[in-house]
Amino acid sequence: MNNVVGSEDNNQDNFLEYRNVNVNEAYKMVISNVFVPSDKVFILDVRTPAEYNYTHIEGANLIPLRNVLLHDPVNLSDKELLAWHIQNNKDLPKNKCTKILVHCLSGKRGSIASQMLVDSGYKRVNNIQGGITAWVNAGYPVVVNLNFWTVNYPKVI
Repeated sequence: MNNVVGSEDNNQDNFLEYRNVNVNEAYKMVISNVFVPSDKVFILDVRTPAEYNYTHIEGANLIPLRNVLLHDPVNLSDKELLAWHIQNNKDLPKNKCTKILVHCLSGKRGSIASQMLVDSGYKRVNNIQGGITAWVNAGYPVVVNLNFWTVNYPKVI
């Protein structure tokens, strides 16, 4: 079941929305990048760099939502976080109709990031319910740096 979440857009008298999608639908979007190149999906990982380095969806673009010291002791500057990228139109699709698939670890940061993208005018934003945790639990493929993961993975995540 997909949930639609949104905020009213007073300028256009409609609702700007993002969709929460389950991992099965998200996987279909990811593999469509191979089979339907005319409708490319921009995969946005909003976790921290350390989380991304442990494992990520192939082709994902890392733009952290915020610092999460529990997951990554590195304190990123504002210019490295999503809000700055949105405000300065950096490293995100120029076309506001591009399909965007957002994920984090569990879905919470992904929801916040999805709403930020919608509020900035993106029209096809999808958030993976359960984040990469649900993705991995469903058995979908991820990129893993085994050396980095076994040496550095924190005890609490």
